[in-house]
Amino acid sequence: MASDALIRFFDVVFALVALVFLSPLMLTVMLVLRFTGEGEVFYLQKRVGRNGQLFGIVKFATMMKNSETMASGEITIHNDPRVLPVGRFLRKYKINELPQLWNILAGDMSVIGPRPQTARCFAAFPENTHAELTRIRPGLSGIGPILFRDEEAMSRGAPDPVQQYDQVIMPYKAEAELWYVRNRNLYYYFAAIIVTVWIVLFPRSRVAWKAFPGLPAPPSALEPHFN
Repeated sequence: MASDALIRFFDVVFALVALVFLSPLMLTVMLVLRFTGEGEVFYLQKRVGRNGQLFGIVKFATMMKNSETMASGEITIHNDPRVLPVGRFLRKYKINELPQLWNILAGDMSVIGPRPQTARCFAAFPENTHAELTRIRPGLSGIGPILFRDEEAMSRGAPDPVQQYDQVIMPYKAEAELWYVRNRNLYYYFAAIIVTVWIVLFPRSRVAWKAFPGLPAPPSALEPHFN
């Protein structure tokens, strides 16, 4: 496994550089959010981090206040009515995740790693994967966000979207995230950064399967979303 210290060094460098170059965009988003929707700029939520410890993840606010108490709770489904108009744009291009650069500097997260989950969503991972998934810092991006960039659409048409999430999506996501934990090295770290940028620009690309050979195949119920 790649040295934690070396990856931490690159985490800090990338986070600082990104904050410098993206600060005009982030300031613009802050102003737009302040004067649109419900006026909320940031959203703080408890997530499961390294060694199973909870930490506060920071995002740009994209959903209605108290959305976790409505409809599907912590699970966001296709065309979720709780997502605000500006929020749809921010979520599409993953701009809502940019404040997590501060989480990286604080040491809660890495640039690349298993995506941190809420306690409820983390519990949907198979129990025998919990300890290994939290062995490294969770990531701003990673195999999970790359493969599940259109996760909300995976529940489209399902009789029970929550059941689809718990019984189909999360078990496979756990397999994919574990693949990175077990194979983490500097090549896959940098490859995941490059692929993340690529799929934001070209969301239909299947480059992930070429960049990360050996990824576990998706279950048949999810295959159409990866073709």
